[in-house]
Parts: sequence; structure tokens; C-alpha cells
Amino acid sequence: MDRRTANSLAIEDFIADSNAAFGILYQQYFVFTKRFILNNKGGLEDAEDVFQDSLLILYEKLNADHFEVYTCLGNYIVGISKNLWLKKLKNRSFYIEFPDTYFIEHQQEINSAIENEKYYWEKLTGYLQSISVHCQNLIHDIFIRNKSIEEIQDKYQYSSKHNAQNQKYKCVEQIRKIKNESFQPENQ
Repeated sequence: MDRRTANSLAIEDFIADSNAAFGILYQQYFVFTKRFILNNKGGLEDAEDVFQDSLLILYEKLNADHFEVYTCLGNYIVGISKNLWLKKLKNRSFYIEFPDTYFIEHQQEINSAIENEKYYWEKLTGYLQSISVHCQNLIHDIFIRNKSIEEIQDKYQYSSKHNAQNQKYKCVEQIRKIKNESFQPENQ
């Protein structure tokens, strides 16, 4: 099943208020929101609140108009979560409750956050398609599937964790090089 088909099924389940869909989204993507918030002056309770708010925003978005998913559904959730947390950090001196009209009043901001996240993932996808197939698979396993370095060592038969980490570094460097080359002026 390709990513677009998997996303379509996930979206259909999510729109249908499937508890299983909510559970799957939580299992697969909460860890990213939690990590971001814990690394940015927040706690576990903050991460749970923000993630739930993100799911609500996504749910509203999916039910409000024709929503096209160009990347993994989780990328949208994580992008919304990051935006919500950064906004809360700006207003940290007091706690903000989301009124019932929050989604309507902030529709432009929410749409902008989703578009920015989509643009980011489109650029990243382009960079990934420009690196070696081996590095594409390795990067996907590490950053999308969240495989540990031990799992990577075993799957790719590296002789040590150090070798696996070196290969990860080399693959990330391939992406960085392509990214830097894409920002170079054409007439140099």
C-alpha cells in the first residue's frame, strides 16, 4: 500500500471519529510532539495538551474543506503541535484556554502552519530523492520509522554502532550538501 493510499485510509478513519485512528495517530506521532516540547521548556502534561489540541485542529481542518495530504499525516500533526507550543511559549506568563471560536478565528494561522509544514516536507522529499538509495532507506528507517541505532546496525549489518552512526552522519551530510548547493546563486 503506497503512502497516499495509507494516508487516505487514515484520514477516512480519523474523520469517521474512529477511536482506532486516534489511537494510531497517538502511538505513532505523540513521541515527536513530546520530544519537541520537552526540549523547549515544556513538560509531559504540556505535550499531551498540545497534541490533543493538534488532533482537534486537524480534525476541524479535515472536516472543514477538501484537505489534500502531500506527505505523511503525522507531519501535519507535528507541524501544528510545534506551532501551538511556540505560541504558548510566547504567552507563557499566563495560561491560554482555547475558546470554542479559536479554530475559526485562527483559521488563517492554522492554514499557514500547514502550508509551511507542507513546503518543508516537499523540499525535504526533493533532497531525499537526490541522495543514494542506500541513504534514502537509512534516513527513512532512522527518522520516519524511529529505528534505534542498534536496529540500524542489525538491519544494515554494520560491524558496530559507531559504524552505523558514521553512516547516518554521511547520509545526513549528503542531504546537507544538496541543500547548500540548491541555495547557491546560479551565476558564480
